[in-house]
Amino acid sequence: MTTSLQEQYAPSSICYGCGPANPQGLQVRSVVDGDRVVCDWTPAPHHHAFPGMVNGGIIGSILDCHCNWAAAWHLMKRLGLDHPPCTVTASYTIEMKRPTPIDGPLHLVARVVEATDDRCTVEGTLEAAGRVTATCRGVFVAVKPGHPAYHRW
Repeated sequence: MTTSLQEQYAPSSICYGCGPANPQGLQVRSVVDGDRVVCDWTPAPHHHAFPGMVNGGIIGSILDCHCNWAAAWHLMKRLGLDHPPCTVTASYTIEMKRPTPIDGPLHLVARVVEATDDRCTVEGTLEAAGRVTATCRGVFVAVKPGHPAYHRW
């Protein structure tokens, strides 16, 4: 199994969406694949919105965390750092394209579409059985000393 960005750079993170140290969290595992970051994630029965479909809040959480890690990885590479800066979500929107079935793995893809030295705009998709069920566009910002998330990983 490939080591995820979260496991490599933030093994003690307790984030609900992607923290490896949160056993009750969603355990999003983001992996670099060329110029994008990917993740395969399988929902559990308690992630239902209604029979057979994933809850929209869960969809938002996994896309938010996954896209945030795409931004952190991109900024690390852009700035020549050996560790990603701590990034937080400044804004994001989710567009539900169709219901997301709960009965199999989901595939997330995120890529940075704009960047400066302290922020990235990231676009992401969520696919189920090869069909896009949701998209995301967000702005993620590297935080500075004094912010509660500074040095969280």
